[in-house]
This record gives sequence, structure tokens and C-alpha cells, in this order.
Amino acid sequence: MNPDGKVVYIVKTPVFTLGASLLLMLSMAAGLQAQTLYIVSNGGGTIGTYALSGTPINANLISGLNYPGDLAISGDDLFVAQNGSSSIGEYTAAGGTVNNSLISAGLNSPEGIAISGNSLFVANYAGNSIAEYTTAGATVTASFVTGLNSPTGLAISGTNLFVANYGIGTIGEFTTGGATINGDLISGLDGTFGFAISGDDLFVANWVSGTIGEYTTSGVTINAALITGLGLDEPVYLAISGTNLYVANLNAGTIGEYTTAGDTVNAELISGLNRPEGLVIEPAPEPDTLALAGMGALALLGFSRKQRWLKFR
Repeated sequence: MNPDGKVVYIVKTPVFTLGASLLLMLSMAAGLQAQTLYIVSNGGGTIGTYALSGTPINANLISGLNYPGDLAISGDDLFVAQNGSSSIGEYTAAGGTVNNSLISAGLNSPEGIAISGNSLFVANYAGNSIAEYTTAGATVTASFVTGLNSPTGLAISGTNLFVANYGIGTIGEFTTGGATINGDLISGLDGTFGFAISGDDLFVANWVSGTIGEYTTSGVTINAALITGLGLDEPVYLAISGTNLYVANLNAGTIGEYTTAGDTVNAELISGLNRPEGLVIEPAPEPDTLALAGMGALALLGFSRKQRWLKFR
């Protein structure tokens, strides 16, 4: 009871300080694995690993490859297309050899590679087709999609498979069941090689014109010349993490970093590579996880309250 005769109850509510909130946010972020950039060097026959800052982790994680092109990672397994031997090799993501020639049947200068579940799709550059295998190496169908024109990059979004036709400058769309959705979803490209998908956005590397174009996954042009001036560098493959876009420049031997809005972060983030091609970022980017961590911390900050005096008559 206070001096004026009124009963006063002290209600203690949980007190979360700024320090506690930050500690919780940091512990949530610590649960997120640091991302690693895997880079294929076609000329060197290697796959190297780098931090997204450009710092080398192991520049020769895997060596002795035969003119490797693209790569794909599923769990702890890494698969790489080898143009020179017309084969797919399997390794661990840590660099161990599982089977240097896991798949060879039905391949003809394989370039692009993509994985969906236990299905592994390969673009046969010289065979003008896409073949389907299991990740264990069994042939599902060597003629999954035919009638293509020098296919290179592959990407999967949901149940849709996108393929770049280098020979005619198009991106075609198919289902992972093999049905054609639109063989010329995007056209008028200039030596398109690789591309990357983030949400509803599709970014394309134009090798000949030295540009990066942005489109929607439904084929609408957003900016056909989002990034320019890469002509002599020969951009071939792309990878995306959050709002950052990484570009493998074949002739320049570099990896450039840009924003998905087209701004230059570092045109030579990594240099001294021997004809870099395929790029993969692992673990696969999950921006929602980071967003949730930040939201959790903000919620705690908003909940931080000191004990209050509530007066009742």
C-alpha cells in the first residue's frame, strides 16, 4: 500500500535486454552454415572452393578432370560434366572421389547438369539433347528431350526444367517429366551459355555480347542488358546468393560479383583462374532463414520491457 492509501501491485514482466536479444540472434545465425562457392576450371581440369568474399578455401579441391563444364551438388555428392571424356564424374563435396566415370552411356560432349531429387539431367552439347539418369548412374532415358541446338546450361525451378540453346540463342522450358512447355520461352539471346534462377527472376549470361540479361521465369524481359561491358571477358555461368550475382568469365579467368539490380560489387572478386565455367553455391541460399533470424531478434527487442507499477483502487 502506498502513502495515499491505494493498493499497489508490482507486476514483473520478462526483461530481455539488448545484449540478450543480440546473443539470441547471433546463436540463430550461427546455426546457418557459411556458404561456399565451388568453381570449375575447364582449362585446369579442377574444381576449387572459395568463400563468397573471394578468399580461397581449396583451389584444387578436385583435380585431374577432363575439360569439365558444369557441376551440381546434392547433399554431400558433387557431380561434374566432363566434355573431354563425355562422362559424368561423382565426388564428395569435400573432394573425395566416388566414381570418376559414373555415367558415360548416351553422352556426347556433356555440358550442363541439374539435379531434382534422385534424377540427374545432362545437356549433351554435341548430341542436341537432354538425357536423364538417376544419381546412382542408371540410365532413365538417353533422349529425354531432343531437337535442341547445342544445349549448354540447365536449371530446375519446381517441376520445370529450363535449358539454354547456345546455337540459336534461346531458353526453352520443359517439365521434369519431359513435356514441352515452351521451346522458345526466351529468344534473341547472343551466345547464351549459362543462367541462374532466383524466385521468379531468370538471369542469363550472353557469351558473345558480353552481357547479363534479366527476365522472368515466364519469359518476360526485364532488362536484356542488366550488366554490360563483359565482351572480351566471355561470361558463361552464373550463381546467385541473396541479392548478389556471381559471374564466371571464361576468357578473363575471373569471377565477378554484382548485385541482382546490376550494380558492380567487384568485377574481379576472384582472378587467376584457368577458364572458369560452372559455379555452384552451397549450402543453397535460403534468404528466408536469415530474415526469420532478424525478425526474431526484432520481436525480442520489441518485447523488452522493464517492470511496471500498476495501480489499482
